Amino acid sequence: MQEENQHPEQDDISEAQDAGAAGSLDARIAELEAQLAEQQANVLYVKAEGENIRRRAAEDIDKARKFALEKFSSELLAVKDSLDAALVVENATVESYKSGVELTAKQLLSVFEKFHITEINPLGEKFDPNKHQAISMLESDQEPNSVISVLQNVRPE
Repeated sequence: MQEENQHPEQDDISEAQDAGAAGSLDARIAELEAQLAEQQANVLYVKAEGENIRRRAAEDIDKARKFALEKFSSELLAVKDSLDAALVVENATVESYKSGVELTAKQLLSVFEKFHITEINPLGEKFDPNKHQAISMLESDQEPNSVISVLQNVRPE
C-alpha cells in the first residue's frame, strides 16, 4: 500500500486520463450514432426515391400506351368511316364497290405503314415458331415443317 501512496500525483493523472478517455469515448459513440442515424435517413430517402422513379416510369408507360392506342384508333376510324360510307351508297355497282374497297384497302395499308405493321408472306418458307402460328399440320409434297398455307399475313414489326 505504501507504493500506491508514494505517487499520489500519478494516480490523479491516471484518473484524469481515464476520465478523459471515457469522455472521448462517449463523444465518439455519440458521433458514430449521429452518423448512423444520418445514413439510415439517407437509405430511406434513396429507397423512397427509387420507388418514386419506378412509379413514375410505370405511369409514363401507361400514358405512352394510351397515347399510342388513341392515335392508332383514330387512324382506324377513318377506315371505318370509308366502309360505312360504302354501305349507305344506293344503286352501287360492283365496279364502284370494287373501287371503294381498293381505296379503303390503300387507306388501311397507309395506317399499317404509319404504325410499322408489315405484311409477311411466309408461304413456302420453313416454319418459324417465333414468327408464325400454326393452325394445323398437313401432308404435303413440300419440305417438312414448311408453311403451305397462310391465313393472316400482317403483323407488327
